[in-house]
Amino acid sequence: MTTRVKVLFLCTANACRSQMAEGWARQLKGDAIEAYSAGVEPGGLDPRAVRVMAEAGVDLSGHRSKHVRELAGVVFDYVITLCDSGREACPLFPGRTKVIHVGFDDPPRLARGAKTEEEILAPYRRVRDEIKMFVETLPEALNAHGSI
Repeated sequence: MTTRVKVLFLCTANACRSQMAEGWARQLKGDAIEAYSAGVEPGGLDPRAVRVMAEAGVDLSGHRSKHVRELAGVVFDYVITLCDSGREACPLFPGRTKVIHVGFDDPPRLARGAKTEEEILAPYRRVRDEIKMFVETLPEALNAHGSI
């Protein structure tokens, strides 16, 4: 039996992108990845992220926004920062943990000024699909990314 790779997806608020990445990793790569998500300034789970992930068959309704400190006892193989502010505020991780940055656009920021719910959801869906494509390359692609 092979050991699953422990991966933390880290963003600022743990509201949207990191939640999506955790959800995709659990659904698509649960046999190879033990997935977690957290934020450096948790801000509550984004209901639109939950909605667009449900459209794709991934249930985030039981998730909650967590501070990275809540996972202090977990030794991760990889920490993947998904936003620039998460990257900048990323705490130091002990030992063998590799920190990698793979940035994705912020759906709430992209949705500002949208007039309809469909216009608001469009960037959420795009980023959801981009994160899915990234997660599909895991864990193999992790060695190709440089540490930060």
